[in-house]
Amino acid sequence: MLADLTRCGAERLLCLGDIVGYGADPGSVVDAVAARVAVAVAGNHDHAAAGVIGLDWFNPYARRAAEWTAERLTATQTRYLTHLPLVAEYADATLVHSSPRDPGEWPYLVSAADGAAAFPAFATTVCFIGHSHLPMVWTLREDGQVAHRRGGGRVTLGAAERHLINVGSVGQPRDGDPLAAYAIWDLEAGTVEIRRVPYDNYEARRRIHDAGLPRFLGDRLLHGR
Repeated sequence: MLADLTRCGAERLLCLGDIVGYGADPGSVVDAVAARVAVAVAGNHDHAAAGVIGLDWFNPYARRAAEWTAERLTATQTRYLTHLPLVAEYADATLVHSSPRDPGEWPYLVSAADGAAAFPAFATTVCFIGHSHLPMVWTLREDGQVAHRRGGGRVTLGAAERHLINVGSVGQPRDGDPLAAYAIWDLEAGTVEIRRVPYDNYEARRRIHDAGLPRFLGDRLLHGR
């Protein structure tokens, strides 16, 4: 992902959270994000690994991964995750992991109605989210109607429209496509392009297995589920 965005000429990185959670190299990922990213917000797995929130509502795989991750982070890395905000703004965009409506409750926005209900909670032209690992776009049109579509591709940010965009997930994609997903936001052109890039998911799977994490977390990387 970093190599691809460099080739595309991206100038700044924005991170929508869940920096850690399922992978076998949490410390190095936190260090990379802290060094490179201009603005980052917290995901539920970040705050779980840092001890900010409890693990009661996590499924067994996520709970085990959060506990494993917490044991391997340094104090500096944990402090970085602890102090990530739930919501941030950059230019004319709101950044939040789950939903601008109630970010600390970590709701999943999946349906057309889910996205429509979130528009009153942010004032910017566009809001970028993650959490579900599913690329999708909601568009609030000039007539007040909300259009909703799944999948990636290019989005044109119309002057009379507002958008809620889930950019997918670099790790653990869940839409049946094992390629990593991220987005390039071109402020001058007024476009957002959700891109898919290959990576060595077999190696990532091996490292997850070797680390003693639940094997399911590695196996699913091969299928994007």
